[in-house]
Amino acid sequence: MQSIASFLFFSIFGDSNGAETILFGAFGLVIAIFLALDLGLFHKTARKITTKSALYQSIFWVIVATIFGVFIYLYDESGSTGMMEYFSAYLTEYALSVDNIFVILLILKYFQVKEEYYHKVLFWGILGAVVFRAVFIFVGALLIHQFHWILYVFGVFLIYSGIRIYFEDDDEKIEPEKNPILRLCKKYLPMAKGEHGDSFMVKEGGKWVFTSLFLVIILIETTDLIFAVDSIPAAFAISQNEFIIYTSNIFAVMGLRAMFFLLSGVIDKFYLLQKGLSIILFFIGAKMLLDIWDVHLPPLLSFTVIIATLTMAIVFSVLIPKAKEASLDDE
Repeated sequence: MQSIASFLFFSIFGDSNGAETILFGAFGLVIAIFLALDLGLFHKTARKITTKSALYQSIFWVIVATIFGVFIYLYDESGSTGMMEYFSAYLTEYALSVDNIFVILLILKYFQVKEEYYHKVLFWGILGAVVFRAVFIFVGALLIHQFHWILYVFGVFLIYSGIRIYFEDDDEKIEPEKNPILRLCKKYLPMAKGEHGDSFMVKEGGKWVFTSLFLVIILIETTDLIFAVDSIPAAFAISQNEFIIYTSNIFAVMGLRAMFFLLSGVIDKFYLLQKGLSIILFFIGAKMLLDIWDVHLPPLLSFTVIIATLTMAIVFSVLIPKAKEASLDDE
């Protein structure tokens, strides 16, 4: 199994898989250019993101991710199998991001962050996710390469996660003040008093101190790591190709911010999506465990189950109003 480290090594110093090297280079270039333009040109000043702008950005990232999947089919040696694995991992991560959006919204509301600062906070949050998820995938690949049985541990964990999410309370509240990392930051880092706009650090009394917006970033990053504990094993259940796992994961994460602005006001309407996600996690966990008996489900079947489950969860959420909402309407 080719690790991300060796892949990056060959990308710079040699050519282990010409097509993957070129595709990975194109992927890195697109991500780097967009991040640079996004913060350096399009959003130099803080402003609220409109629903129209969020829609355009969401469509843009879906198109880019789709084109990349087609390129995998056309030029990568994995061909149609690689493309199906890529889209399955992409859709799974994209769907799992919906829960992430809900938690991020709660964090921003809890700290009373102004809407015009949302973009900057999410920009740095996603930049951190790009880095930390690379580390997660790299470590996971090394462990699986050395100990193949870890895949079965992932399978059991995903089945457990699916059951837990299915029966999870929809109205569960987060309590940021109980986050251990946040407590450590407040205890050992010099903190500024009052509000300081969109700054993460300011000078007070001749010394640099951290603002509350910095704590928001820390909390969002740690929250993303928690979600990655579900999504990374799910990706490895779909494919063991680190190139496919990382690119699909990051394209989904890049679309997360636009999706946040698009869905933040209506996210509670898709109340059945959580049930759909639990079914998907259960399915891919079971698929991974079937490997013990040398039973292998084709990538096309996995892709079909994932997209059909997500579609039904969204459609039924729209067609069948939540019981609480229905009772209010009757009154």
